[in-house]
Amino acid sequence: MVSSQVAARGIHDPRVLKALAGVPRHLFVLPADSDQAYEDHPLPIAEGQTISQPYIVALMTECLALKISDKVLEIGTGSGYQAAVLSLIVDRVFTVEIHDTLARRAAETLERLGFRNVRIRSGDGFFGWPEEAPFDGVIVTCAVPEVPPALFAQLAEGGRLVIPLGETLTYQRLTVITKKAGKPSVQQVLDVRFVPMTGEALKKK
Repeated sequence: MVSSQVAARGIHDPRVLKALAGVPRHLFVLPADSDQAYEDHPLPIAEGQTISQPYIVALMTECLALKISDKVLEIGTGSGYQAAVLSLIVDRVFTVEIHDTLARRAAETLERLGFRNVRIRSGDGFFGWPEEAPFDGVIVTCAVPEVPPALFAQLAEGGRLVIPLGETLTYQRLTVITKKAGKPSVQQVLDVRFVPMTGEALKKK
């Protein structure tokens, strides 16, 4: 998977490649889909959510340009796979999941597999995790029409926010936003398709 689907498509950061190789992806998907776990496409999980394809996980992680000392916030824990990948690159990962069932299952999976530098909160990711801010990186694994203000506010100076922006019913643009002198510097990466952010984000439409 790592060589043929990730490195072959332009992901070069050795830390990202090593992290993907170090996470048993088949343990983060539904048992019925375990034979497809290492294929390069998304898979359904519980609560109508998905686990992103390996290439997108790698690309979003590389876009964060992380250092080992960084603190990262993830919005949309899902099965916990992206958080596990991040945990092999940085010291501290915080992740928020709006579905309590998914949050509990992800916490159990990560604990069982020994990924113990991840903290999970059940709640609305639209508001981030203010008590733990600022974050050197913020990664959003669900689609929103525009950046939730709290997420940019909780980003450290020089930090990066990686987020799918655009219409939640069609395609979005994977976007990297760097905080420079308190202002957003925006880079668009490629078209993606993610499930929509729920909770407060739906009220903003």
